[in-house]
Amino acid sequence: MTDATKEPIKIDGYHAHVYFDPATRAHAAQLRETIAGALGVECRELSDEPRGPHPVPQFRFTFTSAQFQTVVPWLMLNRDGLDVLVHPLTDNSYDDHSRYAVWLGNPVALRLNTMRRGYRPEQYPTPR
Repeated sequence: MTDATKEPIKIDGYHAHVYFDPATRAHAAQLRETIAGALGVECRELSDEPRGPHPVPQFRFTFTSAQFQTVVPWLMLNRDGLDVLVHPLTDNSYDDHSRYAVWLGNPVALRLNTMRRGYRPEQYPTPR
């Protein structure tokens, strides 16, 4: 249980990681294009190799707290069977990827021991 008297944790935006494998790569590429167009979010390129704590291929997109109410329900209905991690951007990336994570589909066992505590400036959403 959390302590209600503590200062609220500041959320500076969100990441969503969409996971794929060789058989679903083309599908993930199409979904990436659809997400960028339909949701107007910042999508990174598909990463076919493990990157950071992500042990399988994935792509990431970034969105603001104001976009959460649009992006997450859209993903729930349109992820087409791909597994998705949604996590906040707080001052603790380890907790963001574990304690505060929301999974759509099946969770992927992340390599949390590779994590840095914070994020680089380019990992935050650009205000729109």
